[in-house]
Amino acid sequence: MLIIGIAGGSGSGKTTVVRKIIRALPGSEVSIISQDSYYKDNGHLGPEERKKINFDHPDSIEWDLLIRHLDMLNEGEIIQMPIYTYVTCARSEESIPVKPTKVIIVEGILVLTNSELRKRMDIKIYVDADGDDRLMRIIRRDIEERGRSFTEVLKHYETFVKPMHQQFIDPTKRFADIIIPQGGANQVAIDIVASRIRMNLHEE
Repeated sequence: MLIIGIAGGSGSGKTTVVRKIIRALPGSEVSIISQDSYYKDNGHLGPEERKKINFDHPDSIEWDLLIRHLDMLNEGEIIQMPIYTYVTCARSEESIPVKPTKVIIVEGILVLTNSELRKRMDIKIYVDADGDDRLMRIIRRDIEERGRSFTEVLKHYETFVKPMHQQFIDPTKRFADIIIPQGGANQVAIDIVASRIRMNLHEE
């Protein structure tokens, strides 16, 4: 099993990179583990308290569960990946079954901040993008998908996203084997990564 970690700042284009890598590989060979599914359940909090949740801090993730699930996949077991919604800040009672495959992609802004998780990765990738480009994507995403107003998005970015990016996320570049600048627009880098993965699959 090949375990690939893909990190990068919020709005950097990680999802696009993951999608393009998957498209270049046999579909049945790849499973995705999303860090966002492992946010701690805060459904008991009221609306005002939810606004104070710092999704960009490593402490917001239930790392033990994520790592245990990754180990289970590596041992050939099917896992039940949680479903998390930002609107309620809670986990659903339902879950997503994930089967062990030859390639497991673990993706999320914080996945390179955890040393135990990094130890399990065969390839570590950091998706980089210009700060202004990331902010524009964050504004669009948070308004359309997370029900925030424009003012709320900017306040959240200033309070949480930007300082946490500088403190925790951007420094994880030093752990990356590959840095992909320009996010999902860098087709050359994506092709190189996909080619390396295919080579590994062929060697197996």
